[in-house]
Amino acid sequence: MYGRKIDDLKGHAKSQQSLHYNIRHMTPVKTPPSAQRLTRDAWLDAAFRAVVEAGFDNIRVLVLADKLGVTRGSFYWHFADHAELVSALLTRWREHEQEQNLRLRTDLLADPRADLEHLLEAALSQAGEDLENMRFELALRGLGRRDTAVASMLTEVDQTRMHLFESKFQRLTNDSKKASELASLFYLALVGSFQALSRPANSPQLKNHLKNIIATYLIQQQAL
Repeated sequence: MYGRKIDDLKGHAKSQQSLHYNIRHMTPVKTPPSAQRLTRDAWLDAAFRAVVEAGFDNIRVLVLADKLGVTRGSFYWHFADHAELVSALLTRWREHEQEQNLRLRTDLLADPRADLEHLLEAALSQAGEDLENMRFELALRGLGRRDTAVASMLTEVDQTRMHLFESKFQRLTNDSKKASELASLFYLALVGSFQALSRPANSPQLKNHLKNIIATYLIQQQAL
């Protein structure tokens, strides 16, 4: 009798062990569904929009999570902390600038004047459908005034842009000194245009007005 009871107990224990094994292996051990669905780029896009709205101080993980409809666990699946999110956002912006610079450098038009006007249009296009990019860069330059690493990155980007502008004006004028001076004026004119065009309410004609002024005095008259 005792032998039968012992066998029954062993069988029960085995059954419980098997049940425990099955339940354990049916339980997912990876990330929550929300973390799997929400990509790293989705977090970067949300951080980008936060900067456009109110600057880099507006990047707050809890607020972003609420807007995205997820918990903070989703954030920490992609980033170690807030600093890594900001760093990734800056890296993505810099890589985009490098790609755009390379495209404008290699996409030459036969007429140097038309080539510069194409460059001007590409720069000021940020005042249209890409207005957010312009506002992001203005916020980034504000951050650069108090962050030396960001300031260094912006200096590198500015130098790359200046080299591009100088190469374009060199084709137009065939004069290195004049090309350098015109490139500086061209960049200053663009920065001023960005400031004016980034305001919430602007005349629809402002972009074309600024483009015509820059093109007339810095491009067309130099080709005469």
